[in-house]
Amino acid sequence: MRLSLAALALLPSLALAQSDPGWVARPTARLQALDKVTARITVVEARVGTPTQFGSLSITVRACNARPADEVPDAAAWLEITDSRAAQGSPPAFQGWMFANAPAVNTLEHPVYDIRILECR
Repeated sequence: MRLSLAALALLPSLALAQSDPGWVARPTARLQALDKVTARITVVEARVGTPTQFGSLSITVRACNARPADEVPDAAAWLEITDSRAAQGSPPAFQGWMFANAPAVNTLEHPVYDIRILECR
């Protein structure tokens, strides 16, 4: 049985590849990053477990999963995003799953930046 997107959003650190055999773990996430002030869009390659910088954001991909080649393309990534401009001890700007085919399910709410998962490679 496949898990719904709502159910997956409740699984904080469990990789989809472990909970659903229809997902395959991948080592790299391709993210689309938008600077809302300059309207600059950048595609960022982020390796799982390695922090990546975009502006004042530090993005750490904890898991990146894709559908097998014989299924409809989709990607899901567990991201932890912090902002260096936030007050000391502030919670992360974002922590949770992002879905390529359903970007509105769980989004980064930030006044300057927007981050979206494109695919897992």
